[in-house]
Amino acid sequence: LSMAVFAYRVARPDGSTIHGHVEGDNESLVRAKLESQGLLVFNLHSRGAASVKTEPSWSWGKLPLEQFLVFNQELMALVKSGLPILRIWDLLIERAGHAGFQRTLRGVRDDIRGGASSSEALAKHPRYFPELYVATVKAGEQSGNLPEVLQRYVAYLKLMVGLRQKVQKAISYPIVLIGIGLAVVGFLLTYVMPTFVSVYGESAKALPWSTQVLLDVVTHAESWLLPAAAVLIGLMLGVHTYYATSAGKLAIDRLVLKLPLVGQIAVKHNTVQLARTLGTILAGGTPLVDALKGARGAVSNKWISQAMIRAVNEIREGATLADALDRPRVLPKLAIEMLSVGEETGSLDSMLRDVAEFYEADLDTRLTQLTTWIEPALLLVMGVLVGGIVIVMYLPVFQMAGTVGG
Repeated sequence: LSMAVFAYRVARPDGSTIHGHVEGDNESLVRAKLESQGLLVFNLHSRGAASVKTEPSWSWGKLPLEQFLVFNQELMALVKSGLPILRIWDLLIERAGHAGFQRTLRGVRDDIRGGASSSEALAKHPRYFPELYVATVKAGEQSGNLPEVLQRYVAYLKLMVGLRQKVQKAISYPIVLIGIGLAVVGFLLTYVMPTFVSVYGESAKALPWSTQVLLDVVTHAESWLLPAAAVLIGLMLGVHTYYATSAGKLAIDRLVLKLPLVGQIAVKHNTVQLARTLGTILAGGTPLVDALKGARGAVSNKWISQAMIRAVNEIREGATLADALDRPRVLPKLAIEMLSVGEETGSLDSMLRDVAEFYEADLDTRLTQLTTWIEPALLLVMGVLVGGIVIVMYLPVFQMAGTVGG
């Protein structure tokens, strides 16, 4: 069998672009082969396929963190190659898969062409480029060592992506189990129960009270189901709207920290976020006050982020980082003690890395324990619920069998 022929357009490390054709079994293998030669692939398609330029794949919502990581890896590779800055942004614009992000990159390129620095151009688009990222690029420009600064930021992003994936995985698993359980119960009540309603309809007076209650619920489901669904959706929208406000986010985030089990996980999660971000900024030579102000943006919990404002003011007045962070009582005591040791020994950035790694491992363990505990608990609840419904439905049959047997 003859291999397919693929047309490609790639960039060499020196920035020049070349077109050509290559044989291969499939597109992914050909792409891997070209990338292994140090080439940046812009376009690759089978020669029989139409060589139309593909439009960006989506344009709604924010850019996912994983996509932002890929963008920074490409930016770092292009900056290291020593290409002219405008050529770098032209190549990045071609690679962008998100229409809104692509438009933003065009705006950045135009501002740079007009004489602005990269950090100044990026600062105009906070939707896609957070304050921490702009500060990172600015530090790289001022030190003349942008590739190394970007490399540190890419390493930081990888760790944050990994952390987010762990938390999402732990949350999504129970949600899937609950969804399956509700679907099973819904199937029993909407498809199986009507059969029993028609069978037991004539002898309704002789039915056990539990079966009668279940039949009444199913019979009148249509009248209360829509209002109940409307109330539930309204409540969810209300909470979502309230959470979108500054005061609402502050109140709900504070409540989350006080919850028995979820609160501990939230505290550890935010401790990792703060330690990772602060350590990354400090390693770039940024003063502590500015670093802490920048790190606030990476902390997802508004209540903890708010506490950082007071901490910044205290450090300005001469307090140590450990004392300033200890005052609000939101971070774990052990983390504060570790930071205190780091300040005393003059190795705060490495101690922040140790704090992040320690609590990341602890968080990983807690999330594993939580999912391990939740699985059998949810299965037990669903089993009791489904089993209870089935037993209640068949109770009259058991009674009739008992009467016949008697």
